[in-house]
Amino acid sequence: MKKLMMSLLTLVVISVSPLPAQEYEPLPSDPYFAAYKLLKAPPVEGLVLQRGDRLAICGDSITEQKMYSRIMETYLTVCVPQLDVTVRQFGWSGEKAPGFLARLVNDVLRFDPTIATTCYAMNDHNYQPYKEEYAQVYRDASLAAIRRFKERGVRVIQGSAGTVGKMPSWVQRAQGTVNDLNRSLSEFRNVDVRLAEQEQVGFADVFLPMLVQGYEAKRRYGDDYMISGKDGVHPGWAGHLVMAYAFLRAMGLDGQIGTITVDMANGQAAASEGHRIASAEAGRVEVESSRYPFCASGPADDDSSIRSGMTLVPFNEHLNRFMLVVKNAPAGGCRVTWGDGSKNYTAAQLRAGVNLAADFESNPFSGAFHRVDEAVAAKQAYETRQVKMLFHGPEGAADMDMTVTLTEKTRAPLAKAVKAAFVPVRHTIRIEAQ
Repeated sequence: MKKLMMSLLTLVVISVSPLPAQEYEPLPSDPYFAAYKLLKAPPVEGLVLQRGDRLAICGDSITEQKMYSRIMETYLTVCVPQLDVTVRQFGWSGEKAPGFLARLVNDVLRFDPTIATTCYAMNDHNYQPYKEEYAQVYRDASLAAIRRFKERGVRVIQGSAGTVGKMPSWVQRAQGTVNDLNRSLSEFRNVDVRLAEQEQVGFADVFLPMLVQGYEAKRRYGDDYMISGKDGVHPGWAGHLVMAYAFLRAMGLDGQIGTITVDMANGQAAASEGHRIASAEAGRVEVESSRYPFCASGPADDDSSIRSGMTLVPFNEHLNRFMLVVKNAPAGGCRVTWGDGSKNYTAAQLRAGVNLAADFESNPFSGAFHRVDEAVAAKQAYETRQVKMLFHGPEGAADMDMTVTLTEKTRAPLAKAVKAAFVPVRHTIRIEAQ
């Protein structure tokens, strides 16, 4: 009897013991955010990418826009070429997680990716206030997709959906308000967090920066600024930059593109890996670089501008540091000329290091960068045709293996063109006392 009483007492203690406190992401104090409870995202521990990775970028129509996927591929090609990562995008407009699961083997796994990113839930939430039945369908299909990837040794980064900027009038089933839809998407994001933790895969938080910075951008740039896109769902370049930032950060990239160090006292210069000092003399350094900074132009207040997206998230600070460090600069500071642009810096700024990638919108890498980016765009455009039109068209229905073989012959030169466009850039940095 004593043992029975002890057992019952133990059960009572267990039943009334408080559950561990749930951790949530900190949000701005503005009342606008009060209704959101965003689970703490799992941390990124070290570099997730491995040399020679084959990346599959998977998602719905937002992925099929080939904008964040293009930013990602161009970044991986020119900013971290030492990793030798190759990319395919598999966006499919209107798709939900169960639809992706149904085509995962045929469309994606046949190409033997080693790492994959996913970005669903926008269509899965059905543009309606949160319903657990919709979330359960999404949860089950996403879990099955993650496990199918893992069975093939593919590492996964589970990405959340972004936000809705206005009620999508073109979606007949849409109900509720913009806030209703975003609160629903926040719950789907929490599903992604739990899946990532449960399955020990990566997580890319697209929703949080889109929510916070979308609100902040309207305050900064006006109500017409739409981080989620003019139709309320499909972002322009600024929103896609924020999305790409989330995925690249989830890959554990450190953002260190290169450092050029110049000593004004003796004219000597040194460069980090990926860059070679071709010549150095007082006030002038010529460098040959086989790594590029990420180059983007456009107005800061335009939601169709990549450069604008860079004002919303710390892209340059975290992912795009091409640093110039000047030792023994004169007390009055220096004027730095790089390409056609010049900027003045104090001696203290130069000693600490200045980020040329952030400060020079147009720079000696811009032309070469654009050529690589255009080659990436052409390749990704064909990848949509290859999978959507041909694999799932009459050609694939008649003979899938032959269709794969023939389309790969068409894609191969497009992939080679990306590599061919990426060539070393020789550039000059001039440093003059003010």
